[in-house]
Amino acid sequence: MYREEQSFTLRFSLEASFPDDYEGEEDQRAWTGEWEARMKPDILKTVFEALRRHPGWSAHIRNRGISTLDEIEVVVEKDFGKPQPFSI
Repeated sequence: MYREEQSFTLRFSLEASFPDDYEGEEDQRAWTGEWEARMKPDILKTVFEALRRHPGWSAHIRNRGISTLDEIEVVVEKDFGKPQPFSI
């Protein structure tokens, strides 16, 4: 089977500002908790909902050994070897 690939990157950089008297990472980066618990899952849910609206394409998460705290790769695939969905 012949396979072609193309990459597209959508990168989120999280930043936080603290007052001058802040002593460093004593809170174990607690400020990222909302991102990991609510925001990131909501974004992924929205992405997959949008991708499901496109017949003939499938999507799944691929793990390349990088922590999901640092990266989530979403593979969007079209298989031309399978019959394409018919819609009216």
